[in-house]
Amino acid sequence: MAYLAFYRAFRPSTFDEVVRQEHIVRILKNRIKSGNIGHAYLFCGPRGTGKTTLAKIFARAINCENPQDSSPCGKCPACRALASGAGLDISEIDAASNNGVDEMRDLREKVQYPPVAGKYKVYIIDEVHMLTASAFNAVLKTLEEPPAHAVFILATTEPQKIPATILSRCMRFDFKLIPQSDLEELIKSVLEKTGKEYEDAAVSAIARAGAGSARDSLSIADMCASYSTGKLTYADVSAVLGSADMMKIADLCGYMLDEDAEAALTATENILSTGKSVGVLLKDILNFINNLSIAKVCRTAREIINLPEDSFQRIRSTAESADGHKILRAAEIFEKAEADSRYSSNGRILLETAVLKCAMPQNDYDIDAVIGRISRLEKKLENFNGALRPAPAADGAAKEEPVKKAAKPAAESVLPEPPAAKVVLSEIPPAGDGAEAVQPALWDNVPVAPQKSGEMSQSEKNAVFAKFIKALRTTRKNAVLFTLCMDLSYFFEGEKLIFTTDSEGVYKALLRQDNNKFMGEVLAEQGVGEFEVRFVPKGESEYEKALEELKNNFKGTDITVK
Repeated sequence: MAYLAFYRAFRPSTFDEVVRQEHIVRILKNRIKSGNIGHAYLFCGPRGTGKTTLAKIFARAINCENPQDSSPCGKCPACRALASGAGLDISEIDAASNNGVDEMRDLREKVQYPPVAGKYKVYIIDEVHMLTASAFNAVLKTLEEPPAHAVFILATTEPQKIPATILSRCMRFDFKLIPQSDLEELIKSVLEKTGKEYEDAAVSAIARAGAGSARDSLSIADMCASYSTGKLTYADVSAVLGSADMMKIADLCGYMLDEDAEAALTATENILSTGKSVGVLLKDILNFINNLSIAKVCRTAREIINLPEDSFQRIRSTAESADGHKILRAAEIFEKAEADSRYSSNGRILLETAVLKCAMPQNDYDIDAVIGRISRLEKKLENFNGALRPAPAADGAAKEEPVKKAAKPAAESVLPEPPAAKVVLSEIPPAGDGAEAVQPALWDNVPVAPQKSGEMSQSEKNAVFAKFIKALRTTRKNAVLFTLCMDLSYFFEGEKLIFTTDSEGVYKALLRQDNNKFMGEVLAEQGVGEFEVRFVPKGESEYEKALEELKNNFKGTDITVK
């Protein structure tokens, strides 16, 4: 006997052997038990989920002389004839190659003849969405009012292409993808029946590659069983699928999440040089990043991922050291790259661009990239503060802190003390003469102030803020900045102008490099050489405290605030 592929040799022959699709199996079995057999059924859903298999089981069951729990007995003459393919009461039509109007007219004529041996004459039309409009019209009347002995079963993966006039005359069943756990049980049972030993991790890899399709999973299992001469291992499955080595993928993703662009690009080139295709590598990276997400947030990650212990530990260590925002951003970048690769003429450039985009967030203005950079800076700040924190003395008394800090109110402790907003323009090398202009990154929060000019009189200081607001108001492109500065308080420390605000949002917005630079340019025109923006919670203004202290020191003196 010729060799049969796994998906053919182990095709279910009864309803109980069908993997999942319980909602459809139950309806069909109840129909058979009650004898209420409809004239038209539509089986639609993803490939490899059992549409044609269930159609054949149902066709044999309604013609069986002695059904067992609504399934065909396989022993009666009708079952044996239909199982051998010699029966004339079940006709399978491939609509992909018989999609013309002539074929459907021929079917319309033949359907009038009664069945030869069974009760019903069943027509299984596979890939019915491939029929032409004329062919649909030719079969429409027959489908609406067929003979009592005729049953139509239409199977398709694209029900949206079927005319509504056909859909309304059929009982529709939507097949669903098969869960991975059920696919694993199916693969294990098939391998055990063939006497093939296996590793659980190998079976899980095959089920994941099957992506919810029983036929695809069994086809991959068939190839893997032929590839492996002994026990089927995870490495065997990876070799059959053409996947890159998991440890190399882990190194590549680790470099990207650590923002080591050179190492990430080198690792990419090394993997591609082994002959791996760009499409396969993109999928491998996406799978690894998905596993990182699972290991980052799921307590049962070990059971979900189900990889060899060394591979899982590598995934866990990478996930623990990586920031969640970076993992999410990397997943979005590579998901888009994988989708775009189908339409790209140079997939290698697309892949390398995605790698560099992940490894160089400082050059990306995407919000997720900014959040990732902020998280990285916060972690560095925590490590720095931890290094400054003194260890307890041997006698139990705490050592003196290296840096004395002034006591602050509880409300102010929410926000860390910002760096002084002071950058002198003369310290930045000018552009030209072969020298490149230094452009601070947006996330550095380094404000830029103009070069200090000469001293100002008190009257000039009093008029500075009004002139500053007026200049912002007359510049259309800085309408947002004008709104932010309207409610600022200000005072001078010597020749330095101090802006204060009790709004954390306004404070952060003014620290942006573009906003700070424009403020410095406007103030320079007013003769202000240096300025600073400070966040002061309500009721804690340094200016107000200083004024209150002055009034206390000079009680009885009339102090006018201008």
